[in-house]
Amino acid sequence: MQPTISGTVLLAFIAYSTWAAFANSDYFARPYISPFYSPCLASICGSARAGSQHVSAPHVGIFGPWWAISPAILVLIFPLGFRLTCYYYRRAYYRAFWQSPPACAVGEPHKRYSGETRFPLILQNFHRYFFYFGLIFNAILTYDAVVSFRSTTDKWGHMGLGTVVLVVNAALLWLYSLSCHSCRHIVGGRLKHFSRHPIRFKFWGVVTKLNSRHMQLAWASLIFVALTDLYVRLVASGTITDPRFF
Repeated sequence: MQPTISGTVLLAFIAYSTWAAFANSDYFARPYISPFYSPCLASICGSARAGSQHVSAPHVGIFGPWWAISPAILVLIFPLGFRLTCYYYRRAYYRAFWQSPPACAVGEPHKRYSGETRFPLILQNFHRYFFYFGLIFNAILTYDAVVSFRSTTDKWGHMGLGTVVLVVNAALLWLYSLSCHSCRHIVGGRLKHFSRHPIRFKFWGVVTKLNSRHMQLAWASLIFVALTDLYVRLVASGTITDPRFF
């Protein structure tokens, strides 16, 4: 039952994120931008109506207008790479899709087993590097959450439901990243004496507590990042109106 549920949720996320990435529209409703498209690395990004003017989404402009498929393709490579190589997600999709194995204390259905020593699974060892890139994107999405407190007229003090959505999304992504096994190893790994490194030991203790909730944080952040994109998309398309608190 558990591999079936995991596989269903993962397939649903893959289907939605693929569609959202290639949609290339309705991902910016000032001051909100979808996490799938931030930062916008193309010089031509979608626009949102602000008053009587159309305002382009914040963009870096590294790639020119020749990148006409979707700016999200350039962005999603790194967050998806981080999740695909994540230790927990490996267990989830190994069991759900490959039945390798379907559960603990259950025999392997495959005659041969090489683990992660051959291509392509040997690429899972790049997880620690995807982790570093993931922190960069977390910082960018945190910046987006801060900017969401600014109104369409560039005045600070705005807060709508979209602001809450972006703040919660950024917080969940940080918690998921900090609860990562690689983060725990970076903070406190390879130390022979914790007593000689009291600061790192404290950080290691905090990350260890988060690590015990890594599975829950992995699912919560995965589902919520898709809901965040959906919310921004609904606001940008005019399907719903963003409730403003002040």
